[in-house]
Formats: sequence, C-alpha cells, structure tokens
Amino acid sequence: MFLLQLKNELWKLFAKKRTYIGFGMFVLAQLAVIIIFRYSGGQQKVMRDIEKTGLNAVTYFSGLTMAATILPILAVSLLPIYAALVGGDLVSKEAEDGTLRMILSRPISRLRLLFLKWLAGLAYSGVLALGLGFLTLLWCVLWFPRGGGMFAVVPNEGIGLFDLRTGLQHYGVAVIIMVAKATTIMSLAFMFSCFNVKPSAATILALSLLLIDRMLAELPYLADLRPWFLAHYLNVWQTLFAGPPAWWRIGQALCVMSGATLSFFIIGLTAFYTRDIKS
Repeated sequence: MFLLQLKNELWKLFAKKRTYIGFGMFVLAQLAVIIIFRYSGGQQKVMRDIEKTGLNAVTYFSGLTMAATILPILAVSLLPIYAALVGGDLVSKEAEDGTLRMILSRPISRLRLLFLKWLAGLAYSGVLALGLGFLTLLWCVLWFPRGGGMFAVVPNEGIGLFDLRTGLQHYGVAVIIMVAKATTIMSLAFMFSCFNVKPSAATILALSLLLIDRMLAELPYLADLRPWFLAHYLNVWQTLFAGPPAWWRIGQALCVMSGATLSFFIIGLTAFYTRDIKS
C-alpha cells in the first residue's frame, strides 16, 4: 500500500506541466550560454586561460571542460529556483485547491501523507539535478571537441586538470553530490509549504532565505563564520573539479545537508500537525 501511495504521489507530481518548466529552462539556458561562448569570443578566452598555465589548449579544451565551466553557473542560478518551486507546491497547492481536506478525511495519518509527498519531492530533486548535469555535458559534447581532458577553474579552490577518464569520473561524482543540494533546497521550500501560506509564498520564502544565507556567507568580513551558513556546504560538489576529492570535507557537507533536510521535514511536520486544514 505504501508503494502504491508513493506511486500515486509521483504520478500527481510528474503529471503537472509546471514540473517540467525547470528542464525546459535548463535546455534553453544551456544552449544560450553555449552559443554565446562559441560565437562571442568566450571560447578563445577559455583557451587562453589554459595556455596561461603552460598547457596545450588543444589537449584540454573539450566538451568536458565547457561542461565543468557552465554547470556551476546553472547550478547556482537556476537549480535552486526550480527545486524550491516544486517543494513549495507539494502541500500548499493541494490545500489551496481544497483536495487536501478530502485526502485527510480518509484513514491516513498526516505523518504518512507528508512523508509520501516529501519522498516524491526528493525523487524529483534527484531527477532535476541529474538531468541538469547530464544535459549540460550532452550539449557541450555536441558543440565542442569530444576528446581531451578537463580544465576547470573553481573560485577559492584553484585549478583542476584531469585526463578524459578521470575528468568524467569527477564530473559524474560531482553531479551525484549535487543531488544533495537540490534535495536540501526542496526540503526548505517543503517546510514552508506545510504552513498556512500560498505556494508562491512558500517558494519565495525559501529562495529569500537561501539568498540571505549566501550573501552573509560570501561577505569577506564574516569569513570566520562561514561554516555556520548553509551556503558554505551546498556547493561542496564543485571541489571535485579542483583536484583530488577531499572526502572528509564532502562527508562533512553531506552530513550537514542531511541534517538540515531532516530538520526542515520535522519542522514542517510539526506545523502541519498543528494546522487546521478546514479553515
């Protein structure tokens, strides 16, 4: 019965047209960035940066290099928007439409209902992050040279140089770890969705908190306090582009994001249990 109910929640989520807005915008943004890079001189600038390190630009300029350059931009700007958009819809949209009252009139606990919706949101977040990573690599491989290694410049981390095989491995692991970022952001919006607010308000609240958190974490005068901000951990996947993985740091970030995700769910559950759905 649990799997059947989860399947129903997934069906409801993926049957909505707005669920696919994120994937459409990913493709549009990827093509726009790639075309601008290719025909406005951006490609030549990347090759010059490679040559400044004393390396052969032909060897390291590839679709994988461009994917490692474009993916962080899209993951910081677009991924939080669409992860929060779906998370903010999961509960508040059904409450707004009146279907939540009918569901709760049946013999199902609020814990079970929220847990099913949360799992559906986690599944969507995983598909969203993996789709972003796969589509970015696919388009870059189609538009840029397929051979060669990976050259990546990671702010505050350094420069990463990998051969093709190692670069693909690092890229794949980075995208998998990026799923944790998407699920954390989705859970934050899901928490607000459990309160008596509109779906748009839940999404805006989540994105506003993330933006404030990121602004504070990036202030140079608060550098000593960065470990206390969530933004310090959300982009740990980018460190895989800068060199050998610092697994202790990645593990720490995953623990923090897992704890934050669980905390958001518990807070949302508490708010949902004390909420009067009939009003």
